Amino acid sequence: MMNWDQLLNTTRLGHRAAKQEPGRSPFNSDHDKVIFSGSFRRLARKTQVHPLATNDHVHNRLTHSLEVACVGRTLGMRVGEKLIGEERLHPSFSPTDLGDIVQTACLAHDIGNPPFGHTGEEAIRHWFTHDAGSELIARLDPEEACDLRNFEGNAQGFRVLTTSEYHAYDDGMRLTYASLGSFVKYPWMSLAAVDGQRPKREKYGIYRSELALFEEVAEATGLIRKGPQWYCRHPLVHLMEIADDFCYALLDLEDGIEMGILDWDEVFSLLEPVLDTGRVAELKAEMQRLRPGRRPPLIRGKVISEFVDSAAEAFIKNEAAILAGEHDELLLLCDTRVRECVIAAKNLAKQKVFQHPRKIEMEIGAYNTIATVLDVSCHAALNYIHNDDLSDYKSRRVIDLIGKDSFGPAAQPRSQQGLSPDYLALMRALDFVSGMTDNYAMHLARQFKGFGSMT
Repeated sequence: MMNWDQLLNTTRLGHRAAKQEPGRSPFNSDHDKVIFSGSFRRLARKTQVHPLATNDHVHNRLTHSLEVACVGRTLGMRVGEKLIGEERLHPSFSPTDLGDIVQTACLAHDIGNPPFGHTGEEAIRHWFTHDAGSELIARLDPEEACDLRNFEGNAQGFRVLTTSEYHAYDDGMRLTYASLGSFVKYPWMSLAAVDGQRPKREKYGIYRSELALFEEVAEATGLIRKGPQWYCRHPLVHLMEIADDFCYALLDLEDGIEMGILDWDEVFSLLEPVLDTGRVAELKAEMQRLRPGRRPPLIRGKVISEFVDSAAEAFIKNEAAILAGEHDELLLLCDTRVRECVIAAKNLAKQKVFQHPRKIEMEIGAYNTIATVLDVSCHAALNYIHNDDLSDYKSRRVIDLIGKDSFGPAAQPRSQQGLSPDYLALMRALDFVSGMTDNYAMHLARQFKGFGSMT
């Protein structure tokens, strides 16, 4: 059984004691580290659902992450209040501490996503599986090759937080163990995921390169080991994940309305069951006076409030089982109205919003863009480690873009000893490519092909 005192560990990655700062807890500091990072800032130019949307009202990864963080903070504080009120949490902790931890995890939950969202993930996988990248990984260890062949934004996010951002290759952002534990939705590695040995097939949260760092987090927070290189989730992961589910369910539909893909009446009929029945008639009358795009804000807060109430109650009611590592999805524990509403909303988005022709057209182009920047970056990285004088001018200039410091002696951290040089070089090229914004990836692909910038 996990315990809250250990789960809320304030020590930072690398066994570093957290600084004591007036007016700021270690968890609040974690939140600030994420907010000020370049990886977080670049989410403003990364696809949420619609690649390179020209409508300024449509969500990108940054606005989505900020909204998820708002919902997550409220959930964390609501659960914290209940735990303290029932004396299940040590009085040295406050509801704000849980709110800060969940908020940090929510802010960072998409920080490892590549350009073009899930299409970018698929494009990277395709390049390493069926394209030129398959030859580059043919001689790698199976675990190393599997990471590249099955690129995963969640695992890349953990790498950003612990390896590539701020203190590069020296524990990254150096967040607290509590915040790092609360970030990892899929606490196992790629090979087990694709072999179907874990709860979420083809989903995983840890690359081979960060395994030692994650095991340090798992030990420090007391996560329960469920199998080889497999742990149960940190309880607060459930709050981060369901905050994301709630925002997907509601805000993807809002984007669909804004872009003229969805009809307001079909969206409202789906959300109506979770609203206060005594106020529905009044809300309908008020909304009739507004155009469809201005109607969602009138009910958004009310719907989210119902979602949050249900999730907080479900978490508290099932706390013992969650601490025992027995549950994998909090949404399934919510009341029927909320659970059915969220599932129906996500299904509607998949059927109509995700299949819109313009989105599909952009996704096809994204494959070519990703393939171009990967091909040039990965070959340059391998050329550099095998021939560091780089007589090849093109590769030398690409390494200047990536940064030579990514390949020097300082880029051999304690967590990556024993891994093949080719794997580490390809991972560093992947850091470069996955960190790009949609716009920069398109610009660089054009430059690499010799077409210059578009005006």
